[in-house]
Amino acid sequence: MKNAVVLFALLLLCSSAYAGRSVLSLNDNWKFRFSHQVQFKSEHRVDLPHTWNATDALSGKQDYLRTTGNYEKSLFIRPEWKGKRIYLRFEGVNTVTNLLVNDRHVGEHRGGYGAFVFDITDFVTYNQDNKLLVKVSNALTQDVMPLVGDFNIYGGIYRDVNLIVADPVSISLTDYASPGVYLQQQKVSSKQADIRAKVMLSNHSAEAVPAEVKINVWDGERLVLTESLKTNLAVGENQAVTVPFTISNPRLWNGRTDPFMYKAEVVLVAGGIEADKVVQPLGVRYYRVDSDNGFFLNDNYLKLQGVCRHQDRAERGNALTRDHHDEDAAIMMEMGANAVRLAHYPQASYFYDLMDKGGIVVWAEIPFIGPGGYQDRGFINLPSFKANGIEQLRELIRQHYNHPSICFWGLFNELKTLGDSPVPYIQELNEIAHAEDPTRPTTSASFLEDGNEISKITDLIAWNKYYGWYGGSAADLAKWADQIHRNYPSYKLGISEYGAGASIYHQQDSLKPGDPSGWWHPENWQTHYHMENWKAISERPFIWGSFIWNLFDFGAAHRTEGDRPGINDKGLVTFDRKVKKDAFYFYKANWNKKDKFIYIANRRCVDREEETDILVFANIREAELLVNGQSMGKQVTDKQATICWKNVKLRKGSNVVEVRSTNRKDTLSDKVTLISKHL
Repeated sequence: MKNAVVLFALLLLCSSAYAGRSVLSLNDNWKFRFSHQVQFKSEHRVDLPHTWNATDALSGKQDYLRTTGNYEKSLFIRPEWKGKRIYLRFEGVNTVTNLLVNDRHVGEHRGGYGAFVFDITDFVTYNQDNKLLVKVSNALTQDVMPLVGDFNIYGGIYRDVNLIVADPVSISLTDYASPGVYLQQQKVSSKQADIRAKVMLSNHSAEAVPAEVKINVWDGERLVLTESLKTNLAVGENQAVTVPFTISNPRLWNGRTDPFMYKAEVVLVAGGIEADKVVQPLGVRYYRVDSDNGFFLNDNYLKLQGVCRHQDRAERGNALTRDHHDEDAAIMMEMGANAVRLAHYPQASYFYDLMDKGGIVVWAEIPFIGPGGYQDRGFINLPSFKANGIEQLRELIRQHYNHPSICFWGLFNELKTLGDSPVPYIQELNEIAHAEDPTRPTTSASFLEDGNEISKITDLIAWNKYYGWYGGSAADLAKWADQIHRNYPSYKLGISEYGAGASIYHQQDSLKPGDPSGWWHPENWQTHYHMENWKAISERPFIWGSFIWNLFDFGAAHRTEGDRPGINDKGLVTFDRKVKKDAFYFYKANWNKKDKFIYIANRRCVDREEETDILVFANIREAELLVNGQSMGKQVTDKQATICWKNVKLRKGSNVVEVRSTNRKDTLSDKVTLISKHL
């Protein structure tokens, strides 16, 4: 009985965001064992989020464990909940999930990155403990996306699990695990925003119920407007009602300049009583993409300076907490990025919230991934595989529909067209995406030749280009972009990936390329690569957006390169987030003009020749170089926020190198110690 009292107290604490429903976290105290561990008492305690691949996959073990794990938990169901509906909501489980309650099978979910909800009302026994068993498999199966990928498929319940207790008449929880509310921005300008709230309702009572749906729009503590609609709600799930409303002279969500959001409060009154309430962000904005002039947000040109992000990190795999998401978002903001491609799958709802609040434009995508330069296939012409992709697309769009930061739905990455061509299927996905959401354009990431039919399906198209890393030179990106824009002027052209590997332990005084598939990934080559690539991108307004691959190093068990196996080291920040590589500061100097700083690059290359170059990134106008206290002159930063003092002479042994601002008001400086070993 003591457990019941504690549970009830927790429910009261967790239910403040809702009326008519209670939400309880079930993250703590699960018993875990693998399916092959059939002996009694072989389980051990785990707390969520959890993955069983945090060690083996990240050690470079290519055949890391892809198997079935069992999560068990005892759940007390209070007698007061009789007559209500009881749901379990999983935000992310990789990859196939089967739920059993009291040893009875409730349902299955296939897909590792979308949320899903099970209604367990008819499976529980009240006023006693109920047994939950969640069987999770991350084994490869031919009918679940993705079939292949340059990243790890971490197994486990790696995002939050909640128990939700709702009234029998409620805003639906089972419409693809969405909030049950879709705020459709039909026509928006600086003078007026016409919005339609589509609300999904469920009635699990025995008969039709008179109901009213109210929409309250808040600007902080100020009520902007209220609209309502009365209806007679029939028995059944997921019944749509629509409530239109208009905001005059709206304050717009304007990216990083002003990421303002209203709060849309959707209240369901049933039988004269407030039965349910859902609160959603409402960031009003409009945007377009032009094939010649790029991206415009609220009629203002905005160069999308983006990064890509995977959802894993050292020692944790993909089992991230809110603190991890907060740190990643803060690093992104510090760098000055205004866009992100969340690759290659839907990510945690909380991270989309952070992007909304930070004003970061988001490219969100499904895990329809080809092999790129590897073997195997990302598409198989199998009805069950195609059905799964459609399911995952609908989950992505419906669950994240109301995030103002999301401006693009991504449909595929690096697919090949040999054999079973995915083109007809991509066309089907494109039509479904537009039917689900007519307000947002579709896009995709290709690596095939420019005129391939796969590049002509989505509204926008982008390419993964690695000139200067996987062959060619960094200067080739400019030539390629000009050629494709000239040959295909109707293309709305973006760069979905560009990057080069770098280890902070691989340092060289000269500038020589590393070996992409080998064990030498010098940091200064990554810096050079990004300086040359960003110059080409920044000078071409027709490139609607570019996305660095990657903001962070990430796990890829099959990789045998860099300073250790199992890591893709193209990140601008190390896997553990402890070290920002030189290229990070190059972009910060170019993209973040607010937080003034000076940074001496190649600082980890301590051993130098007698004469060496001093490369500096700074977002100030002018700086002075001092070596051992002696001035080596002043220089003005160039268009890429860079200064380079050439052939600076060092004395034998230790040298203190300092760069400082010449503006006395700035009082900015950076200092390193270099060692010169004269012959």
